[in-house]
Amino acid sequence: MRTLGKIVVIGAGVLALAACGGKQNTAGSAQTSGAAPASASSSAPAAPKGKECTAEDVKTTGKFGEAPAITIPDDCDPPKKLITKDLEPGTGEGAKAGANLKMNYSLVTWSNKQKLDSSFDRGEPFELTLGAGMVIQGWDKGLEGIKQGARRLLIIPPDLGYGQGGNGIAPNETLVFVTDAVSVPTDKG
Repeated sequence: MRTLGKIVVIGAGVLALAACGGKQNTAGSAQTSGAAPASASSSAPAAPKGKECTAEDVKTTGKFGEAPAITIPDDCDPPKKLITKDLEPGTGEGAKAGANLKMNYSLVTWSNKQKLDSSFDRGEPFELTLGAGMVIQGWDKGLEGIKQGARRLLIIPPDLGYGQGGNGIAPNETLVFVTDAVSVPTDKG
């Protein structure tokens, strides 16, 4: 039970600390002093493959509402720019800055190809205000335009993620999320 608690703290901290994007944590609620850091020191950087991966190279399974499986390929390098791809389109208006979203997500880190966190596993969506700096820049930029019921793949380079690392994320880590837009409010002004 103690290990499960640490995993939940790391998971919650990953997204809560996401707002920091490498900056000082001003909220103070995302500290995970009891959590062990990721084993970044044990994995040497992989030799470049000479080709950047695309969204089509990353394989996912599952439909909206189901916990996805994410498979990162071995034959290409992580992309250097943010990549987004709607795996299921959703309906209604696309999310704009200031929208209060409820998202389910699963996160796999590129370097070790392991799931680090998943709101699907906790059974509770993550809430955020799009564009308010509550999450990493890769989410604020990558979720723009998402529609309710959409499933979106986000491949987030380090400069839009955690940069030099922290909170269980290795330095210069590329993050791969599958996100489900559980709730996207509509503009009915």
